[in-house]
Amino acid sequence: MARIDSRYRKNFGLLIVFLLFVTLLFVISVFFARTITTNFVQTDFNNRKAEVFDETISDFNEFFQEKIPEVAYYQGFMDSVQAKDFSNAILRKYPFVQKIDFSDILFTNIDSIERQMRIGNFGASAKSSFEYKLTKDFKLQSSRQSSEGDLSSNEELYSVFLKLCTFLGRENIDTSRISNTEVYKLFYNIQPGKISYMNIPRMSDILSFRKMMVDANYQKSSYEQDFYVFYITPTKIQIKNKYPNLYEKISILPVVDQYSINEQAYLRTEIALPGALSDYKLQLETSQSHITKEINKWFFPVVGILVLIYLILLLIGYLIYRNVLINNRMFQLQYDFINNLTHEFKTPVSVIKIAGNNIKSAEQISDAERAMYGRILDQEADKLNSLMNKLLSFAQIENKSIKFNGEFIDLKEFCQHIFESTRIKYPDLELVDHVDVKDEIYADPVLLNSVFQNLIDNAYKYSSPSKRFLEIKVEQTKKNFVILFKDRGIGIDKKEFNSIFKKFYRVKNQFNQQGSIGLGLAFCKEITEFMGGEIKVESEINIGTSFTLIFPIEVKNV
Repeated sequence: MARIDSRYRKNFGLLIVFLLFVTLLFVISVFFARTITTNFVQTDFNNRKAEVFDETISDFNEFFQEKIPEVAYYQGFMDSVQAKDFSNAILRKYPFVQKIDFSDILFTNIDSIERQMRIGNFGASAKSSFEYKLTKDFKLQSSRQSSEGDLSSNEELYSVFLKLCTFLGRENIDTSRISNTEVYKLFYNIQPGKISYMNIPRMSDILSFRKMMVDANYQKSSYEQDFYVFYITPTKIQIKNKYPNLYEKISILPVVDQYSINEQAYLRTEIALPGALSDYKLQLETSQSHITKEINKWFFPVVGILVLIYLILLLIGYLIYRNVLINNRMFQLQYDFINNLTHEFKTPVSVIKIAGNNIKSAEQISDAERAMYGRILDQEADKLNSLMNKLLSFAQIENKSIKFNGEFIDLKEFCQHIFESTRIKYPDLELVDHVDVKDEIYADPVLLNSVFQNLIDNAYKYSSPSKRFLEIKVEQTKKNFVILFKDRGIGIDKKEFNSIFKKFYRVKNQFNQQGSIGLGLAFCKEITEFMGGEIKVESEINIGTSFTLIFPIEVKNV
């Protein structure tokens, strides 16, 4: 017949696999979190450049879309003073405008007026030309151009005049269908570093220009126009870095710049500048250490969450492990309890049965034999009764179903009875007693007697025959009754102090081989605390053990 394994089955291998799996999953999660965070930040690095670009050229867009068209508000009648004030405002507000050329242009078909540029009867000449710029100390410098009246060297004006004449040469011009974009193409000339602009005339004036160009008999007329050339320096544009966490360095550089190409950066992206800035680009760079800070800013919170989840899983693993250990210990304690309890019951039952059989089989029983058998039956029955009462009381205390039958007890008289019975029960035990109290203790006499009996029995049981000694001292302090039980037994290891008061726990030693259910000290602790007291232990191996019971003098509701 196969032997049945009665041990508690502990599958620690499965728990180890669980912990290894959780740890591996944590490491993989951290790795992927790092990878995803890095990719996210690098993608953000490339995508956010458009916002930096829009923010950086916002001043230029304002200048181009709002300030330059203000020239047209003067309707072609801006004089040199007005031109100077306008240029001064532009140069001071927009540092990227290096200088401004202003020309007062006259469109005419009058033959008496010299026309340096002419197509058909339509021609243009310059009345005056000025150059405006700021000096190093930010003072406006104004200078009149020496080539006044000569437009042959003014390529920007020539380009605008030629585009206008080409437009006027079309067979049919419907001013109602001319779009703003088409008008801007006529009067704007944008080149890298330059923006040329002629104030936009009314549609009726444009029709007059056409008639002046194609009709030799058209009435003689003259129209003043203001012409500006704005010289742009892109490197003077103020860079607005909305994302300093992503971009460590932002520069405006020429599109072809060998120095910028040779520079080594961990991450780099660029975006071309528009229109008059087209020879330059916005270059955004960052070093590895800088972008690592941004990656860590996103990565560490994610890792924190992963660590929290990992710790929770480890806690679950620990709780499972602790539960397995507790179950194993409880199983072992219960197993030992059943074995010991069986032995404790079996011994008196066997003695009772033997005594009964002897009485039954005997033909005649003398008075001495009858007395002996009666004493044996009585003693063994008391053992069974005591054991049953202890188990019942312990169960009642745990279930909180036991009643506290408290009364005031004279400790001198109470202890005297216990000392006398102990000397009769254990004649080889050297008992030294000392009782010094003034007041009566409020307690349950039956339960208190049980505590005394258990501690006395342990002192006798766990002492070698040559050292069976017990000192019991009962004293009274200002607040408490203190009861000391001090023996010279085998002692208790300090490592077991926290375990000896647990139910089913037995100290492993040669004096405990005859069986013990492990309830004695647990019973004493439960009873003592049930009556409002506390129990303490001090012990040294091979020196002895001291148990101290402390009960308050003041009566409390129990």
